[in-house]
Amino acid sequence: MITVIFQLLHWAIQLYMLAIFVWVLMSWLPGAYQSGLGKLLTKICQPYMSWFRFIPPIFGIDFSPILALLVLELCANGLVFLETLMLGVI
Repeated sequence: MITVIFQLLHWAIQLYMLAIFVWVLMSWLPGAYQSGLGKLLTKICQPYMSWFRFIPPIFGIDFSPILALLVLELCANGLVFLETLMLGVI
């Protein structure tokens, strides 16, 4: 049962990372944020991404999505580690 919970959490984090990645790629397409998918992804991703907007763009490149994805990846890896600890594999 606990494995299923960890699997679902890991899957949710991976899905959210994909949503952020698509949202970032939409910045390269003119008018993509005004589409239905763009508005949905903005509502989903903007609250989390706003935590990382303290990083100023360097040479016109915004590095905050990279940091946001890195934090999510660390959380996903932490879940895997926590699952192995709880199941007594280590």
